[in-house]
Amino acid sequence: MTLWDDLVGQDAAIAQMKAAATPDSHAMTHAWLITGPPGSGRSTLAHAFAAELVGAGSEESAWRQVIAGAHPDVSVLSTNKVTITIEEVRALVAFSYFSPSASNYRVVVIEDADRMTERTSNVLLKALEEPPPQTVWILCAPSTADVLPTIRSRTRSVVLQVPGASDVAALIAKREGIDPDLALRAATEAQSHIGMATRLATDDAARLRRETSIDLVLGVTTVSGAVGVAAKLLEIAGEDATALGERTDQEERDALLISLGVGPGGAVPAALRSQVKTLEDDQKRRKTRTLRDAIDRIMVDVMSVLRDVVMVQVQAGVDPINISHGPAIDARAQATTPEMTLAALDAVREARERIAHNSPPLLVLEALLISLSPSVSGRV
Repeated sequence: MTLWDDLVGQDAAIAQMKAAATPDSHAMTHAWLITGPPGSGRSTLAHAFAAELVGAGSEESAWRQVIAGAHPDVSVLSTNKVTITIEEVRALVAFSYFSPSASNYRVVVIEDADRMTERTSNVLLKALEEPPPQTVWILCAPSTADVLPTIRSRTRSVVLQVPGASDVAALIAKREGIDPDLALRAATEAQSHIGMATRLATDDAARLRRETSIDLVLGVTTVSGAVGVAAKLLEIAGEDATALGERTDQEERDALLISLGVGPGGAVPAALRSQVKTLEDDQKRRKTRTLRDAIDRIMVDVMSVLRDVVMVQVQAGVDPINISHGPAIDARAQATTPEMTLAALDAVREARERIAHNSPPLLVLEALLISLSPSVSGRV
């Protein structure tokens, strides 16, 4: 079993990448840009392609090395920080100029190319303009618009589709060994985001936080209530971010101390404290990004509820995303109009943009929930 098996509904992209990896293929190029919605499998496809390129007939062995981050000819940049730093990209560029040591290619993967600033992108651009022989760059981003036009023009585009909820559910049920009905509900509520669907299907606490967030939003009827709910949603987002990052932080610290020769519970020598401080600073920046992502996930869930509301209002006859909230969704559909629901969807979109541009989360949530309150919309 390889990483290709973890991709759902991407047969065309898989065929394109496998054909390119064939020896002496005319479809091969030195730089690729994989785009697609969150959870569609961009990183998985990039890793699978990297394993195929460096596999040389033993793809499964290469796959294991790539996943473990241990293959000498593959470098992967994955970040949870707000932006990718120019130093990180310079290090990748330096790596790209070395000849392969164990395979036919040297592969560089940037999973979040949309997090590069223009200055950082220009450092990468120079490497793409004069690519070293046998080096392949694989960039991942939500859409082609998320990278500079000069970067786009020097890469071959691979566009991923949104997989079907039933396909995602089948993958999760098989991989995690869980009940198919639970997997389907998780895949539906996650809107086919494979990572989030897996989390909802396997983490009771994550599922409860989502249910609570939706209940709170649907329960807002007044301005004062909106302000109180905003604070609660920020607290839930913080709990979600902590649940995702706490274990990773400790594992990273333990691994660093072991590499520095510091035993469990041992004091860190003064000469090594700067390295520990650097790790702690990186973790703080990651927490900022993780919290923003958690808030954004709540907003995506709110959009799914509003989508269900407007589908009821226009009698579209399509299956709802949030089946367990049916009565509350029906009540909001009766208390508002389709025009009001569409305006609410626009308000959520604007709130997501403000969060992405570092606006204070609590103020953004308060403004959003006030605008969603039926009393503000003119209907009680």
